[in-house]
Order: sequence, then C-alpha cells, then structure tokens
Amino acid sequence: MLSSRLTPFLAECCISSLRKSSSTSSFSSLSQIQPWLFIGLGNPGEKYQSTRHNVGFDMIDAFAQSQGIPLTTHYFKALFGEGVVDGVPVLLAKPQTYMNLSGESVGPLAAYYKLPLNRVLVAYDDMDLPCGVLRLQPKGGFGRHSGLKSVIYHFRKNREFCRLRIGIGRPPGQMDPKAFVLQKFNRTGRERIDSAVKEGVDILKMVATKGLTEAARLSNADQKYKHLRSDDLQD
Repeated sequence: MLSSRLTPFLAECCISSLRKSSSTSSFSSLSQIQPWLFIGLGNPGEKYQSTRHNVGFDMIDAFAQSQGIPLTTHYFKALFGEGVVDGVPVLLAKPQTYMNLSGESVGPLAAYYKLPLNRVLVAYDDMDLPCGVLRLQPKGGFGRHSGLKSVIYHFRKNREFCRLRIGIGRPPGQMDPKAFVLQKFNRTGRERIDSAVKEGVDILKMVATKGLTEAARLSNADQKYKHLRSDDLQD
C-alpha cells in the first residue's frame, strides 16, 4: 500500500478521471496504479544553472513543463511536484541538497511513498556517453558519479532502480572531470543537450505509460548510433 499522503493525491486524480468518464471503474483502476517517481540530479542555485552537472534538473524541468506539473513544493529536501500522465500518477523531484548528498533527499522520498525501486527513475549527467546521447537502464553502478553514489548509499546499497543517463561527453585533454562537469556547455553542446532533453521528455512519458522495458526498447536502439550521425563533442 502507498503512504497516507499519497492517498489524497490518488483520490483527486480519480475524481478528475471520473468527471471525464462518468465511470465507477475509472476510480478503481486509477487507484490501483502505482506511481512513478522521476528524479533529476543537480546542484541548486543560479551559479550551477545550465552546467553539465545539472542536466538532470533540466530534464525534470522540461518534463514538468510539458505535463503542466508545478515544481513549487519543498518536500524531503527537494523541489517536488505531483501529476498524472495519461492516467498514471507521476511524482517529480529535484533534490536541493547539492549533488554529493542527493541520496539524503531521494532515499527518504522513495521510502515515504513505499515505492519499489523499479518505480523510481533517476536522470543524471554521464561522461561515458557522447554529448546529447540518452540511455535508459533498469539498474547499474555509479561509476564516477558522486550524486548517484549517494543515492545508492541511501537505498541501502540497492542498485536496482531505473536510470536515464544523459551524455555530456568526456573532458578534453587532462582537464579535471570535477571542473568539467561544473562548466557550462559551448554553443554546440548546448544545442545537443537541448535536443536530447526534448527527446527525454518523450522517453519519460513512454516510461510512465508503457513501462521501462518497452520504453528502453523503443528509445535505446535509436540513441545507440545517434552520435555516429555527427562528430562527438569535445570542448
């Protein structure tokens, strides 16, 4: 069962659905649908806006805007919003703890709503993918990503949660990766990320409506060779 806090949210969704369909079956079916929790990782504050490390924030912002979901509530150390995507309840969060402590928000949030980790998706920047390439995965490690490492730690080291990896490319030459992720994109990189974010909005919608397996099947094949259609970004 979901937490008591989610019950009014689902009830409100059901009432809205009933008004449209006038069918008692709508209330029963929607109330039994388990929500998705979509989380974007990043750093709060104007200083970090539009940096490589904040593309997870960018993804959640774009998805929230596309679905008309306001991210104005401060909840579990995150900017938080609730909405419905084609009848599926969706929870959105942007942890405000700074990247290295993301798990302090994500872990308690998922636990409070009693969500299994296969209904939690984390969007984050990934240096192991070319800039603008996306990849959906059902689980994995944290690599060199400090935010993902914190999330895993607060999930009691359970790594079986969904990920939307957002490629930012590798740092040039001997540049420190920590400095690289805190820089803003150049013009070409920004264009690629903006395009990827638009694609990511559609991918997240597919995850909510079709499930992760089908969304990954439909999106990953196209994304796999995306970087071959243009030169990889090294800025």
